[in-house]
This record gives sequence, structure tokens and C-alpha cells, in this order.
Amino acid sequence: MDRFAAEKETTRAQLSSVESQLQSMKEKGSTQARKIEELEARLASELAKAKSEAEKTKAEADAIVAIYRADAEAAQVQAREASESAQTQAYWIAELVKCQSRRETLEEIHARGFDLTNEIVKAREHEAEAGALSTSDDDDDDGRKSGSENGEDLDVEEDAPGGDEDP
Repeated sequence: MDRFAAEKETTRAQLSSVESQLQSMKEKGSTQARKIEELEARLASELAKAKSEAEKTKAEADAIVAIYRADAEAAQVQAREASESAQTQAYWIAELVKCQSRRETLEEIHARGFDLTNEIVKAREHEAEAGALSTSDDDDDDGRKSGSENGEDLDVEEDAPGGDEDP
């Protein structure tokens, strides 16, 4: 009986030890579960911050890309307009050269004694119009010339011989 009592006491001591170990393990498990929950909460918070920063950065990048696209489109429009303006100006410069040549030819014929007063006046008018159209708005007025190229401005009525002779 003493042996059974001793075994009973030993078993109870072992049971008590196992119970305390079990209790200790439960406490450790609940502590670890709380730590895991805290870490999961922090991780979720950090993940939310990272997502927010990523969305903010993406929005900023999209805005910058939109600005660059708009600038590129504006530059293309300006380049196209400049090209068209240059083509128009080149056309009017060619017209100016034609008008100057025609006027000079008429003045040479006039100098030979033919009365081309009206034609020379009209040629000068066309030349002046072409000259005005051939210069862009950016040019100075210093580069423009009217009348003959050598600076002589013929007084057509005084130089014209009498009579309306045609060539």
C-alpha cells in the first residue's frame, strides 16, 4: 500500500509537473500568438503604406508623362506651323524675285523709249506686295526695299518719251 501511495504521489507529482508544463506551453503559445497578431498588424500597416506610396508615385509619373506628351504634341504643332510658314515665305520670296525681274525688264524696255508707265507702276505695286508678304513678322523693317534694287526710283512720267508705244 505504501508502494501504491508512493506511486500515487509520484504520479500526482508527475501529473502536476506535466500540468505546469502544459500551462507554461499554453502561455508561451498565447504569447507567440499575440506577437504573430502584432506582426501581422504591422505588416498590414506597412503594406498599406507601400501601396499608398506606389499609387502616389504612379499618379505623379502619369502626370509627368501627360505633361511631356502635351509638350511633345505642342512642339510638333509648332514645328508644323513653322514649316508651313517657311514654305509660305519661300513662295512669296520667289514671287518677289519674279516681280523684281518683271519690273526691271519693264524699266529696261522703258529706257529704250517705250511708254510702259502703267505696267511699271503695276509691277512696282506687285513687287511691294510680294516683298511685304515675303518677310515674316520676325524680320526687321531695315531689310525691306521698295522701288528698284539699285536704289534708283524712276520718275516714270518724266522719263517717258511722248506716245504710247507698245513693244
